[in-house]
Amino acid sequence: MKAVFIAYNQAYNMEVADAIEKLGCRGMTMWRDICGRGSETGEPHLASHAWPTMNNAILTFVPDEKVDEIFAALKELDEETPMLGLRAFTWSAEKTY
Repeated sequence: MKAVFIAYNQAYNMEVADAIEKLGCRGMTMWRDICGRGSETGEPHLASHAWPTMNNAILTFVPDEKVDEIFAALKELDEETPMLGLRAFTWSAEKTY
């Protein structure tokens, strides 16, 4: 099982949630109105006067075989509007309850 963390511009909210759900990944935790800055490209999303944009984030736990499908769907969304700064990361989830 993998944990998938997705950070993205708040403008993407329903698109990201819908993309995950369409792939059969129903369970998720969502954080709204968070701040951040990408490590490579894109503008900061800091909720400040200079950088007013904010992010949302989703954490979902999925079977290993779903990760490539999720990343492909997210990459497609990101390539449509690259300045919105969608990023996804995975790590192993050893146990669930």
